[in-house]
Amino acid sequence: MARQVSYTVVSNPVPSEQSELYVLFAGESQTKPAHRIGPKVYSFYLMHHVLSGSGTFHCAGGVFEIRQGQTFLIPPEQLISYEASEQDPWRYRWIAFNGGQAAELAESAGLTIARPVIDTGANKRIGVLFRSIDRTFRQGGGAAHLRSIGYLHLLFAEFSTAADLLHDRQPGSAHESESITQQLIRYLSAQYAEPVSIQRMAETMGYNRAYLSRVFKQHTGMTPVTFLLKLRLDKARQLLRERQELTTQQIAASVGLQDPLYFSKQFRRFYGLSPSAYREEMRRV
Repeated sequence: MARQVSYTVVSNPVPSEQSELYVLFAGESQTKPAHRIGPKVYSFYLMHHVLSGSGTFHCAGGVFEIRQGQTFLIPPEQLISYEASEQDPWRYRWIAFNGGQAAELAESAGLTIARPVIDTGANKRIGVLFRSIDRTFRQGGGAAHLRSIGYLHLLFAEFSTAADLLHDRQPGSAHESESITQQLIRYLSAQYAEPVSIQRMAETMGYNRAYLSRVFKQHTGMTPVTFLLKLRLDKARQLLRERQELTTQQIAASVGLQDPLYFSKQFRRFYGLSPSAYREEMRRV
């Protein structure tokens, strides 16, 4: 049965093109049979993840047969072309990104001009993370840039894990659990000012919340919820020292704690002083 051709794309509503890393746009398409792009060059990185179907990717003299579960990366300024199968055309999601750190990020996952394809098999988190960037742009808001970068880092962490497994590193190993922990730390460090849901984060990454919390605690000594709270309070302590013009209520909101009384109680629990007392003590130092 012929698949219905579709195409959607959404741009970053607040692109920060002066940043070291930024996402430009994201999209999804069910291509028509023998759909072809190129030969052409792009001025940014363009990455496709194949949800179903197959096709061929040409890059820097190499020819790569691309199937479901694989991701191919188009590097900037390289003459490329890609074509969907006549019998089983691609359905894929894509994101475009760039910046001074983009090349390093790609290389960290083993994606190079000579080897621009990675196979993540049945890992559904890859497709979910592509979709999450798309959804972030559709929701908009001033944090869309930060969220998209967070998801991009999580995505490349998955690629790095897949690359490691190709070199005889087994799932469930200490390396995998450490990788999961680092993903969580990066995500929470980027999103601490937002209303973070550990449950939603676990679903986004494709893990059970209890498993995620257990692995995280093994490596950090605390649960993700406690880590997030401490991260927020550490940021608040910095603001209390450096931003004298901000009220404690404004500082609480700035670090993602909307209840000033809860903020004050937790601050005292961790540091032994109320936020106001801590600020006054810092003034006398």
